[in-house]
Amino acid sequence: MEPRQWHALATDRVLSELDSAMTGLSSDQAGIRLRSEGANRLPAPPKRSLTRLFLSQFHNVLIYVLLGSALITTLLGHVVDTTVILAVVVINAVIGLIQEHRAERALAAIQELLAPYATVLRDGGRCRVKVETLVPGDIVLLEAGDRIPADLRLLQSHGLSIQESMLTGESTAVEKHTDPVPAWMALAERGCMAFGGTLVVGGQGLGVVVATGIATEMGRISRLLAHVTPRTTPLVRQMNSFARWLTLIILMLAAAVMALGHFLWDYPFGELFTAVVGLSVAAIPEGLPAVLTITLALGAQAMARRNALVRHLPAIETLSSVSVICTDKTGTLTRNEMVATELVTVDERFTIDGVGYAPDGAIQGAAPIDLQASLRLRELAWVAVLCNDAALQHSDGIWRVEGDPMEGALLTLAARMGMSRPEAQRCWVRTDVLPFDAEHRYMATLHHDHERHARLFIKGAPERVLAMCSRVRTAEGGEAILEHAWWHAQVEQLAGRGLRVLALATRRVPVSQTVLSRADVEGGIILLGLVALMDPPRPEAVAAIAECRRAGIGVRMITGDHAATAAAIGQMIGLERTRRVITGAELETMSDDELSAAAMETDVFARTSPEHKLRLVMALQARGMTVAMTGDGVNDAPALKRADVGIAMGRKGSEAAREAADIVLADDNFASIVAAVREGRNVYDKIVRVIAWTLPTDAGEAATIVTALLFGMVLPVTPVQILWVNLITTVTLGLALAFESGETGAMQRPPRSSDAPLLGLAWLWHIGLVTALFLLGTFGIYAWAIERGHDIALARTMAMNTLIAMEISHLFFIRSIHDSAFSLRILRGTRALWVAIGIVVAAQCAMNWLPPVQAVFETRTIPLLDGMAILAVAVLLLLAVETERQLRRKFKTGRRDDTPPSDEQEAIR
Repeated sequence: MEPRQWHALATDRVLSELDSAMTGLSSDQAGIRLRSEGANRLPAPPKRSLTRLFLSQFHNVLIYVLLGSALITTLLGHVVDTTVILAVVVINAVIGLIQEHRAERALAAIQELLAPYATVLRDGGRCRVKVETLVPGDIVLLEAGDRIPADLRLLQSHGLSIQESMLTGESTAVEKHTDPVPAWMALAERGCMAFGGTLVVGGQGLGVVVATGIATEMGRISRLLAHVTPRTTPLVRQMNSFARWLTLIILMLAAAVMALGHFLWDYPFGELFTAVVGLSVAAIPEGLPAVLTITLALGAQAMARRNALVRHLPAIETLSSVSVICTDKTGTLTRNEMVATELVTVDERFTIDGVGYAPDGAIQGAAPIDLQASLRLRELAWVAVLCNDAALQHSDGIWRVEGDPMEGALLTLAARMGMSRPEAQRCWVRTDVLPFDAEHRYMATLHHDHERHARLFIKGAPERVLAMCSRVRTAEGGEAILEHAWWHAQVEQLAGRGLRVLALATRRVPVSQTVLSRADVEGGIILLGLVALMDPPRPEAVAAIAECRRAGIGVRMITGDHAATAAAIGQMIGLERTRRVITGAELETMSDDELSAAAMETDVFARTSPEHKLRLVMALQARGMTVAMTGDGVNDAPALKRADVGIAMGRKGSEAAREAADIVLADDNFASIVAAVREGRNVYDKIVRVIAWTLPTDAGEAATIVTALLFGMVLPVTPVQILWVNLITTVTLGLALAFESGETGAMQRPPRSSDAPLLGLAWLWHIGLVTALFLLGTFGIYAWAIERGHDIALARTMAMNTLIAMEISHLFFIRSIHDSAFSLRILRGTRALWVAIGIVVAAQCAMNWLPPVQAVFETRTIPLLDGMAILAVAVLLLLAVETERQLRRKFKTGRRDDTPPSDEQEAIR
C-alpha cells in the first residue's frame, strides 16, 4: 500500500495491514523487517571526488582560450605573463569547486533532519532505539520537543500539535487527531499523520510507523531534489556562446593569415608565425574573466549590505532578467508574527494598533476605553492572559513568543488593553486546566481569586465555543441572549478576510470546585467576544510589490496556507489577480499546458505541495519566464534548485533550503529580494560596459596586425607589447567599471529576455566604430613617428601608448549611458577610476623610461611633443564617439516622437 493512503484507514485497519499491535513489535519481527525494508535513512547522494570536481571546472571553452593564451605567452618566453593567466584560470576553478561542493550538501542536509533516537514499544515494553533501525509496524511514543523519526499513522493524540511548516508551508502548528481522512486530502490536511523530520511542539501521542527512509514524505522530496536539473544562468550561457564564437573566429583568422602569408605574400615563416601569435594574443581578452568575476564579487558585497547573501556568483546577473518572483507568504511577505487586529463584542467592534508582540499599541473603539470600568473588557483581558500557556520574552530590543504564536498574540492584546500577566496572576490562581485538543477544539482553565470566587476561562474555535454558550456579556456587565446567527455571520465575515478567529468566554463556578472536567464547560457559558488574528504583511513588502510592478516583474504567492487567508494577504500586499486562488487540489487535476496558462493569469496559489511548487516553476519557465523562487522549508528545496534563481530564508529557513539556493536572505524579507534584483540589474549593466569596453580594444589590436600583414608593413606593435596592454589595462581600467554606481532608472524598465544577446545591435555598431578609430589612431601615430625619422622601436612605443591613451578615453565614454561624456559627473570620475588611471600611467612611465623595462619590451623614451600628439588622438577619439552618439539620438528622437531609447534599452532589445 502506498504511504499516502494510510491516512484514509481506521487505526485498527492500519495495525492489521502492518501486522502490528498496540504493544508493538517483537525484536525478532523488527530484525526481519529491517533486513527486508532497509535502514530508516535517506540514501546518500552520489558524490564525486574533489579531484574530479576540480578538473571539471576546466571543461569550458573560455578556459580553453585562456589556456591557449598561456601556451602562446610561454612560447614567447614570458613566464610572468603565463603565470598571471594560469592564476586566473586556477582561481576561477577554485571558486567553481567551492560552489559545486556546497550544492552537493543540499541532500545531505535533509538527512540530518531525522532524530538519532526514538522511543518505541518493543517486546511489550518501552525502549529507545536508533532511528535508522525503525521499521514499518513499530509503535512510536511522541512528546513535546521530539522530532518525528519516520512517517507515522497516529493511534493516540492528547493535545498533540506538530510544526509541519518545513513540509507544508503552513505557519502555525497543526493539531493532530486519530480519525481517518479522505484519501484525496492534501498533505497539510492529513491530521491523523505525523511526518518524518517535523517537530512536536505540544502534547503527547502514539503512532505506528507506516513508511521509513526513502518511502517517507521527506524521502519523496529527496528523490525530487536528486532528479531536478538546475538551469544554466544566462550569463554562463552567453559567455560560453561568446567564447565558442571567439575561439572559432580567432582560429579561422589565424589560419587564413598563415595561409595567405605563406602562399600569397611569401612572408618568412618565422616572421609570419610571430605575427599570427601577436594576432591571437591581441584577439584574446585574457583579463576579461577575472574582471567579470570581480564585478560579480563586488555585486555580491553590495547585495550582502542589503541582506542578500550570494552563494553562486552568476545568479547575480540572472537576477537582472528575472521576470517573475514566486514567493512564500509566511515570514517573507508577512512578519511571521500573529497579531490580534480586531475585537468583536455584542454591541461594538474594536480595532487594535501595534506591531508584532511588543506591548506598545492601543485599542480603538467608538468611545475611549476604560478597562477598570468595563467588566466585559476586563474579563476579555483575563481570558487572554490566564487561559494561555505561552510567554513573551524581550531581548536585544525584540519581543518574541515562547509557545503558540496565537497565544502570544493574546498576551500582547491583553497588554495593549492594560492587563499584564503578573497582575492577572496575582488576582487569579490557576487550579486546573483542560488543554486544547483537536477533538474538542478549545482550552479551558479553572481559577480562584483571593476573595473566594472561582471562574472558568475558555478560548477556542468560534463554532465550538458558540455551541457551548447561551448568553453573551453586555457592555454594562450584564447578560443577554446569544443570537447564534449574528455571531456566526461575524465569524464568516472575519474568516472571509483571511483572519483567524478565536472565541473567548467565561463562567462562574462554585468556589469549592477545584477539578475541571469536560462536563463543566458544556453549557451555561457566557460569551465575551471574538478576537481576529492575522500574520500581518510587512509594510516594506507592499512597497516592494509596487516596485516589482513598475519594473515589469510579476509576483506569484505560493503558500501552504488556506485559500481565504492567502487571498486576503494577496490583496493587502497589492497583488492584482487575487479573485481566483488556485489550490493544490485544483492544480493536481491540471495538465502541464493548463497549469502553464493558469500560472500566467493567477497570482495566488494555496495549499501547495513540493511537487506543485516544482511544477509551477517549470510551467512559468515553459512560458519563457525567468523565475526566482523563494522558500524556507525542506519542501521548497526541489523548486529552489530548479528555479533560475533560488532564494532561501536565512533566519527561519531549513539548512536543506539554504544549500539548494543561490541566494540566502539574512532578514527573510521580500523587500531584500527586490533590492537584490535592482543590484542584479546594475551588475548586468556593468558587465555589458566591461565587455563593450574590452572588445573594441582587442578588435583594434587584431585589426592593426591584420592590416599590417595585408599591406606588407612592419607590425606597429609587437606581440609582447600587445599582451602587456591587454593585461595592464583590462585588470585596472576594466576593473574600474566594476566600481561604478548603478543607474537610477534600473527598476523603471522591463526585465530583459534571458535569450537576449549579451550585446545588442547598438553595442555591436559601437564596437565596430571604435575598432576602426583604434586602427586609424594606432597607424596614424606609427606613420607620423616614422615620417618624423624615429626608429621602429620608438614608433612602436608611441603606437602602444596611443592604444592605452585611447582606451582611457574610451573608458570615459563607456561610463556614460544617458549623459554626455563631457558632463561634469562623467569627467569628475570616481576614486576607483582615477586610481586605475594612476596605476596605468605609472606603469607606462616605468616602461617608457626605465632601462631594464625598456630592454624587456623594446621601448624607448617618448619626446614631449610626440606625447602631446598621443593625448590629442585620445581626445579626438572621445569627440568622435560622443558626436556619433548625439547624432544617432537626434535621428531617433525625430523618428520616434521624442521618446529616444537609451543605448542600454537598445541592447536589451
